[in-house]
Amino acid sequence: MDPIDLHRQAVVVDAHCDTILHVARGRRRLGVPSDEGHLDLPRLLKGGVDVQFFALYIEPEYKPDRGLKRVLEHLDTFYQELEDNHDALFLITDKGQLPRAGQQDRVGAVLAIEGGEAIGDSLAALRALYRLGVRSLGLTWNQRNLIADGVGESRSGGGLTNFGLKVVKECNRLGILIDVSHLSVRGFWDVLEASEQPVIASHSNARAMCDHPRNLDDDQIKALAAAGGVMGMNFAPAFLRADGKATLQDVIRHISYIAELVGPDHVGLGSDFDGIRNTPRGLEDVSRLPALTEALLEHGFSPAEVRKILGENFLRVMDQVWRS
Repeated sequence: MDPIDLHRQAVVVDAHCDTILHVARGRRRLGVPSDEGHLDLPRLLKGGVDVQFFALYIEPEYKPDRGLKRVLEHLDTFYQELEDNHDALFLITDKGQLPRAGQQDRVGAVLAIEGGEAIGDSLAALRALYRLGVRSLGLTWNQRNLIADGVGESRSGGGLTNFGLKVVKECNRLGILIDVSHLSVRGFWDVLEASEQPVIASHSNARAMCDHPRNLDDDQIKALAAAGGVMGMNFAPAFLRADGKATLQDVIRHISYIAELVGPDHVGLGSDFDGIRNTPRGLEDVSRLPALTEALLEHGFSPAEVRKILGENFLRVMDQVWRS
């Protein structure tokens, strides 16, 4: 099958980018073509992306007690961009909207908080953010917060707090995707034990292929898959290979390893565009994603498997966790 045709026909989902942070800081506009960074709406459309998760990242200077204020500022930024670009962007908040993805020349946006500092110690704040459109929650960044320890605190052996267990249960009840990227190892296992729904690792790779603390080991990948979850491949060169000299083929190497370990139903894309300084050669920005489809086919993945990796796997989990 022609790679370009397959890419255009597939529903492409990218489970993580940090572009809203740059827009909020006034560095560029989402709808304006730019040579800076890795992602804007013109480049998303050129790259064939149908669903883009936009991370609402809480910067360290807003922690520990100004996270809610900052996430509200990010939400305001996003909604201004949504209003200004309604012809190219729409917000996805329930499973009933998922069939629209890929059926029109617009990008579906998913709002995803990166860092539980946004809710502090308040389930009410979590519920309010849900009402404002948030549908995915990264419980931590690298530090410790009131929910759990991040991967940067792994020395302590800490996982979910008592409040963190309540957050997991409330996310399950509301229909919010729980994201375990950046979470400590103990926290990962606590979440897998507590959650009644599949969870995602939106932008984490295979530790067996690159021994970085942000990557998941084989046991974690197996458990995530057994629970029906999906992990999105991060394009950060340091997560792809030890020397950081990554190419598109290193992304394929991680995808292939995970597919061989747990099958092709549990791996997707989580580029981390605009959250990483450098990119793999061949994936310089989001417009280059069709090259990934071509490389997957060349590596021996079937068209059906490529469609799963490009987006169907994440769509499956969204459909299972979200409300109608």
